[in-house]
Amino acid sequence: MTLFTHVDEQGAASMVDVSEKTPSTRVANAYARISMDQTTFDLLVANANAKGDVLQVARIAGIQAAKRCADLIPLCHPLLLSKVQVDLECDAALCCVHIKAMVKLTGQTGVEMEALTAVNIAALTVFDMCKASDPEMVISHCHVSHKEGGKSGEFSHSQHHALTV
Repeated sequence: MTLFTHVDEQGAASMVDVSEKTPSTRVANAYARISMDQTTFDLLVANANAKGDVLQVARIAGIQAAKRCADLIPLCHPLLLSKVQVDLECDAALCCVHIKAMVKLTGQTGVEMEALTAVNIAALTVFDMCKASDPEMVISHCHVSHKEGGKSGEFSHSQHHALTV
């Protein structure tokens, strides 16, 4: 058995058949960070960005992104998500925004890609809304921090940034 489940016997890309899997509750948490200069951070915290409320727009963008993951990543299954939560936390000491997403469903496949898509699109939204002030912002530390459910069970990243619901 190959570890690459999205490749068929001939080596071609293939969408995994999950029809025989037993539905179970699946949860995935993901994390990303966007770092910026002090001026941009101060504008963001004061909600003084000319484009509007950066954190609220980024939260909505992350939620929408999780729901549209299958439209963005070719071999992802379209999923009926039960819950998507995106939280953004400003960190004055690091001049960054910590972005955490939690995605949940009861289904036949996991939601790691949806959680990762949520944090990345939220970070990209912050970048888009703040790039006039700081075009050198850096998006980093993107990873699945925790997942539960399915055949492979529970996983926690060594740099755990779990989102509690």
